[in-house]
Amino acid sequence: MRKKILKQIATAVGDGAIAAIVAEKAIEYLEGPIVRVAGFEGASNSYELLLVDPDACDPTLEVPDLRVTKGGPGQVVAGFGRLAPGQQRPRLQGVGQRMVGLQHAQRADLLAGLTGAVIVLPQGVAFATIAGLPPEYGLYTAMVTPVIAALFGSSYHLISGPTTAISIVVFSAISRHVDPGSAEFVSMALTLTFLAGVYQLAFGLARLGSLVNFVSHTVVIGFTAGAAILIATSQMKHVLGIEIPKGESFMHTWYDIYIDFASIQIPILAVAVVTLATAILSKKLLPKLPNLLIALVVGGVAALLLGGEQRGITFVGEIPAHLPPLSAPTFNIETIKMLAPEAFAVALLGLIEAVSISRAIATKSNQRIDSSQEFIGQGLSNIGGSFFSSYAGSGSFTRSGINYSAGARTPLSAIFAAMFLALIVLLVAPLTAYLPVAAMGGVILVVAYNLIDMHHIMHVLRHSKTETAILLTTFFATLFLELDFAIYLGVLLSLVLFLAKTSTPAIPTLAPDHDDETGAMTLTEIDQKPLKQCPQLKIIRIDMSIYFGSINHIMNRIQRISENEQIHNILIIGDGINLIDLSAAEALASENRRLAKLGGGLYFAALKPAVYEFIARSTLVMQMGNDHFFDSKKKAIRSIYKRLDREICATCTQLVFDECKMQ
Repeated sequence: MRKKILKQIATAVGDGAIAAIVAEKAIEYLEGPIVRVAGFEGASNSYELLLVDPDACDPTLEVPDLRVTKGGPGQVVAGFGRLAPGQQRPRLQGVGQRMVGLQHAQRADLLAGLTGAVIVLPQGVAFATIAGLPPEYGLYTAMVTPVIAALFGSSYHLISGPTTAISIVVFSAISRHVDPGSAEFVSMALTLTFLAGVYQLAFGLARLGSLVNFVSHTVVIGFTAGAAILIATSQMKHVLGIEIPKGESFMHTWYDIYIDFASIQIPILAVAVVTLATAILSKKLLPKLPNLLIALVVGGVAALLLGGEQRGITFVGEIPAHLPPLSAPTFNIETIKMLAPEAFAVALLGLIEAVSISRAIATKSNQRIDSSQEFIGQGLSNIGGSFFSSYAGSGSFTRSGINYSAGARTPLSAIFAAMFLALIVLLVAPLTAYLPVAAMGGVILVVAYNLIDMHHIMHVLRHSKTETAILLTTFFATLFLELDFAIYLGVLLSLVLFLAKTSTPAIPTLAPDHDDETGAMTLTEIDQKPLKQCPQLKIIRIDMSIYFGSINHIMNRIQRISENEQIHNILIIGDGINLIDLSAAEALASENRRLAKLGGGLYFAALKPAVYEFIARSTLVMQMGNDHFFDSKKKAIRSIYKRLDREICATCTQLVFDECKMQ
């Protein structure tokens, strides 16, 4: 087809024909119930296969009368087939392949969604309180953001919505400008959410998802631990019944508590303690039930028994029993300029959280995560949420983990959870009038405690000085500095340490190691085994990219060999090199010229094809000569040996190469 329009018509007709055939086969074969495929049992001889992971399709499945349709990346893959009487049901071929029946998947997603809705109900109220917003905004966020994130993200199990870390950053960013809970605060929170979503969407469209790989997860661990302490500190006034001025710093808040300790309100403290104890005990005794919801109910009953408002106990108040109302961010230039830096911090933290959580769960579900697509999903969820009374959200590790454990198969579970939550809110919203503020404080203390990952923290402290530095820096910056600056500082330190590591790669020395039985020769690090070395040829290995940041370290290593050991022929084993940039190529060419003047040269062996193609285009190969690059280590040694000084070889006693023994 030479005409584009004709080509499009032909393609459309072909696709339509294929779709019609598949639909026909589906109607023909689906006479019995849909069943799970993977060694299932049952009497039905007809089945439908829905492939959750598109990459898991095995076109070599030998199932009679099986029709398999495979789409591109991110598309649904389905197969239809009928079993002959008495034929054994098919099993999947290969590792990590998962096919589930459609009806089973929907049922599993439905149950997982119901579980998630019950879990997020108290969390949404608590997180909104942490963010300085009316309680209903946490529930609105839990209804809107997970739906959009599930539709446009890449993870099957990630549940987005309000989170503790994001909530504390939102509070910190806006409370410095307006009073928490006010109409101005809500309006700025929506604007902050919109801006954060724009940042995230831009990152995703620019395919910058891989940048998360360069930020240590320890940054999130340290920040979250610090945020947990700040959250607990902010709730002490509700738990103890002490008046603490707004906007107090971490240390000043605890000083005020120390000064006013004698004025603690016992009934308020009792409600908080009962709620806290109920949450802990129900978690241990009834792990399958929503412990936070149970704790809030018990706390409410305790408040009524203790006298309620007559004893100074305050209540949250009734939450509006309706779906998320329409809203609009403030597009005032001054407001945008004021919130843009804080929005960037919210966006960055949200992306790190979402991608880290989705990857952690994907390791269990054998799913492949597209970080850039996840960026797009998070960005659109926050942009869309800002128009439906939702504040900034991200991935929730707790709810995502529960979603996976509950058997969720597809992103439909997040949509079901939002639908169930909306139904629950419409039914039980009036009951929040009996929810004590002290009970909310007790629940938030539990949430804060669960944020501190002591196992991971102790592991970092024991095994990595670098990660410990990142952890402690981020932790203390979170406690004593502005939260957005703490995030930037942790990320910056993580990147600096990463660059420091990549700029100083290990460059071990190798030497021939002969097997006594087979006589085969391999190159082994001399640090691992004492081996003889050639006095004229130095063999080294580089296992990292050679770029502008590392080339100075590499050149210093080569020059020390040349000057200190008087060896001017240097062979670099490059099978671990992924990149040689232009700056590095020019430096290598210059070093080869210097070594050539001394009677030697710089050589490369076993470079990856992509690396060799790039340096060939960059004229490095032309400058050094094709005879300085070899496909294999043996060819390199055989060729370089011919260029060595024969007078030195004649008196040499090392005889490390096979060529030496044949001399």
